[in-house]
Amino acid sequence: MQQISTALLSYGMSGKIFHAPFLELHPGFELVGAWERSKKLINDDFPMVRSYPTLEAVLKDPQVELVIVNTPTETHFEYAKAALEAGKHVLVEKAFTTTVAEAEELYELAQEKNLKLAVFQNRRYDSDFRTVKDIFDKDILGDIVEAEFHFDRFNPNLSPKAHKEVRTGGSGVLKDLGPHIIDQAMFLFGFPECLFADIRVTRENSVVDDWFDITLFYKKFRVRLKSSYFVREPLPSYVIHGTKGSFIKSRGDVQEDELKTGKKPMVTDWGKEPDFRKGVLHTEIEGLEVREHVPTLPGNYYYFFDDLYQAIKKHKAVPVSAEDGIKTMRIIEAAIESSSEKKIIQFQSVQVS
Repeated sequence: MQQISTALLSYGMSGKIFHAPFLELHPGFELVGAWERSKKLINDDFPMVRSYPTLEAVLKDPQVELVIVNTPTETHFEYAKAALEAGKHVLVEKAFTTTVAEAEELYELAQEKNLKLAVFQNRRYDSDFRTVKDIFDKDILGDIVEAEFHFDRFNPNLSPKAHKEVRTGGSGVLKDLGPHIIDQAMFLFGFPECLFADIRVTRENSVVDDWFDITLFYKKFRVRLKSSYFVREPLPSYVIHGTKGSFIKSRGDVQEDELKTGKKPMVTDWGKEPDFRKGVLHTEIEGLEVREHVPTLPGNYYYFFDDLYQAIKKHKAVPVSAEDGIKTMRIIEAAIESSSEKKIIQFQSVQVS
């Protein structure tokens, strides 16, 4: 298998937890190094790879074929643009960029250079969401009437990561946790006709948004997306009601927690939720009322990287496209406008550019 030589643009939590273990696991990738500014940590885990002193050193390395932009959101546009201009394929973490204009410029540049540009929406590969999508795809709830997705935490303290608590174009929960559930909603339901949003600051001494409530308007149903840092008793993360029945599922994916403990991912026997987190399906099937606990499908971020490999080496579609990233940024920008002006925002077009 021809390998893709890959460089990370940082080796903090995301590089160590979400990327390096799967690059190591997948036979189609070779981790060649990471840009490290002050702390030099990657060689503790991967003694044979490079610790690049600068971004320029990464981009000038002819071995590097794929660059993973896993730095703070406000840097995504600058670094992704530089990598594309250097002729590298690029994977960008969420939020894709800070503005729609930036997202569209990256898309156009990747098209011009004939390079792959993808967004790391790994939560599509979570066990809980995979199960929700499976139920949705089976069309056993009838016509959708409403859905509600939550990504909540109980964390009233400010983050020790300074860049998360300084008001910038990339800070705040709307651009941190928001892209996950916005992307998931559109992956299931498509792009909405309009939206209404309320965005707040609720933590003491916080200067960045830490609460949002967004309603996406579709022709025949509504989808509500919520996030808060003051949810000590979790609500179901996924609730879908249709004309025949309902499906309710808690957030239960175990991958992040297991990776943080140092567990190595596997292709199989990985990402299995405990049985007590099964979702509840209450619907009508072939005229009979059914209420049952549904086994959760396993989650595995390995398959994101496998899909990315197929895109780069086999010319298939990337797992989460720049076009998807642009649509998510349109929702975010519209939500900010809606909350500021206290009005419904109507979308005129869903064209990429």
